[in-house]
Amino acid sequence: MPRSARHPLPARLRVPVVAAPMFLVSGPELVVAASAAGIVGSFPTPNCRTTAELDEWMGTITDGVATAGRDAAPWAVNLVTHRSNQRLDEDLRLVAAHRPPVVITALGSPEPVMETVKGYGGSVLADVVSVRLARKAAGFGVDGLACISAGAGGHTGHLSPFAFVSAVRQFFDGLLVVGGGIADGWGVAGAVAAGADLVYMGTRFLTATESMASADYKRMVVEHGPDDLVVSSGITGTAASWLRPSLIANGLDPDALTAPATRDYNAGGDVQGRWKNIWAAGQGLGLIDGVTPVKAVVDDLVTEYSAATSRFTDLHLR
Repeated sequence: MPRSARHPLPARLRVPVVAAPMFLVSGPELVVAASAAGIVGSFPTPNCRTTAELDEWMGTITDGVATAGRDAAPWAVNLVTHRSNQRLDEDLRLVAAHRPPVVITALGSPEPVMETVKGYGGSVLADVVSVRLARKAAGFGVDGLACISAGAGGHTGHLSPFAFVSAVRQFFDGLLVVGGGIADGWGVAGAVAAGADLVYMGTRFLTATESMASADYKRMVVEHGPDDLVVSSGITGTAASWLRPSLIANGLDPDALTAPATRDYNAGGDVQGRWKNIWAAGQGLGLIDGVTPVKAVVDDLVTEYSAATSRFTDLHLR
């Protein structure tokens, strides 16, 4: 079983973490802060209401990462490639213009972005939630797979991160990212030991000072734990992990959600208005006790990761 990627990591990172793209949470300030702190920063294009705003965001991020200096990590943009996203072609044209080092596809095939991104030398990662989808994405020649596992916030998977990594490593030797309930450096070390190259970490950065999440959203994450999460397809049509109190606050019964007849991930229109006050989180929220700058979070992750790797060498196996 291959356990290391044929593609090297996108840069030397302080800790092998991607600040995952979070809907209505990740913006230029968070992305640049993550990159400057030594991890991969990312955001989803639906966070921008218009292509003009997306153009502005990518320019701001490009300039901010350049200003951060040579030690800054690369950044990534997340594109929804589901057929309902009517803005995909326009967003992809901006990707070609700004050339983000990494493009992450989600909720659809990576095929629509491959020619554009590979054409300028970028890397393509595909979000996948099952081994079947991982095999399918690998067939398009992606550089990496982001295996979204049980415990992830927002759109989530059902497999254990460890089972997912082991299964995918049977047939894929590209860059492997895994996410799902991992919120400290100890968990990052465990995922890397199991065969992952990077860890997707969203919820830990949701309450970052640089996050776009509202004060009430951040407070809810700080005050609640994993038992306060509901996994349901009743909001978007795809299984996702939601904060139970936010569903109730919006007049929804967490135990009686009905999935919409069709999935709609169109980046334009009222997508932000529809879901603005229905808040997602992953199982790592139990470790969060306050609002903290990204750099401080990364510093803690580095310390924890170092302690975990030292523990590996200190174990005496018989």
